[in-house]
Amino acid sequence: MSARDNILRRLRERTDGALTAPGSDFSVVTNRGWSQTERLERFERLITSVHGEVIHTTSDNWGARLADVVTTKSIKRLALGREHPVAVGARAALAGLDVELVDADRDIESWKREQFESVDAGLTSTRGAIAETGSLWLWPTPDEPRLISLVPPIHIAVLDADTLEDTFFDVVETHGWAGGMPTNALLVSGPSKTADIEQTLAYGVHGPRELVVLVRHAQETA
Repeated sequence: MSARDNILRRLRERTDGALTAPGSDFSVVTNRGWSQTERLERFERLITSVHGEVIHTTSDNWGARLADVVTTKSIKRLALGREHPVAVGARAALAGLDVELVDADRDIESWKREQFESVDAGLTSTRGAIAETGSLWLWPTPDEPRLISLVPPIHIAVLDADTLEDTFFDVVETHGWAGGMPTNALLVSGPSKTADIEQTLAYGVHGPRELVVLVRHAQETA
């Protein structure tokens, strides 16, 4: 009898009965109990601590703030979707500006070089954010492929303030990931960053050097 068989036999013949799986206790990864204000304050503190930029706006005025960002950062070519409400609103808000709107819903092979070499920024919607880690979460689609948030030098993300949740566990539970895991959900916690052996952080080496988050509130904030 092999060593493996001996181990299995001893487990099966335990005098105190068969082993049972312990009960799951998820309290350590949930139940933070933060208010919406606390979630937003924590999210902003953490994402700005790693060079993310947060701009507060309203659901009615966010297009004008987006236009300000595009103008201030001298963005001339912006990649974005065409069908998502965020993309539709952005296209209307930027129609009068000197910026080329680049359709993102194309096969990557048809515009890979263009995306890596001549697109200044990518605009995406978000599905929500995580207060505990200061992270956005994105669910890419053919209309908003993941590369427009990972490749251009600037990533502009639009976040609705009421979609913040306490923890990653809360996101998974609330949105039923166990029954429908996204193909490639993205967690974004700031601009691209890496560190050498001396642990010196460098930004923008393998992706966007800037992350701008437009936080949309239903009403004017103080």
